[in-house]
Amino acid sequence: QVQLVESGGGLVQAGGSLRLSCAASGRTFSPYAMGWFRQAPGKEREFVGRIRWSGGSTYYADSVKGRFTISRDNAKNTVYLQMNSLKPEDTAVYYCAVTRGLTASPSSYYIWGQGTQVTVSS
Repeated sequence: QVQLVESGGGLVQAGGSLRLSCAASGRTFSPYAMGWFRQAPGKEREFVGRIRWSGGSTYYADSVKGRFTISRDNAKNTVYLQMNSLKPEDTAVYYCAVTRGLTASPSSYYIWGQGTQVTVSS
C-alpha cells in the first residue's frame, strides 16, 4: 500500500518562498500522474497543479501559474511544489495525491497525503 507524506509547510511572509515535498513509500511507485491541491478553512479543496510521472509534463491552475513549480525525483519517489511570490491567499493546507489520469478533479485522485499547513502573513 502506497503512502504519501507531505512536508515543508510553515509560516512565511508575503513575497517569500517555500518548497513542499511529497514522498511516497510502500511498494514500487510508478503513478500516472501526481497532483497538488490545497484547502483553506471553509473552502472546497482546490486544484493547484499536476505532473505526469513519465516525462514530467506539468499543468497549473491559473491562480498559481508563474509562481509555483512542480517537479519530481523518480529515484526518490518524491514530488515537489516550489512556491514563490507567496500571497496571503495562498494560505491553506496543501495535499499531494495520485491519479490515473490528467485531471484537476479531486474525485479522480485515489491516494492522498495527510497535508501540510502553509501560512502566508501579510
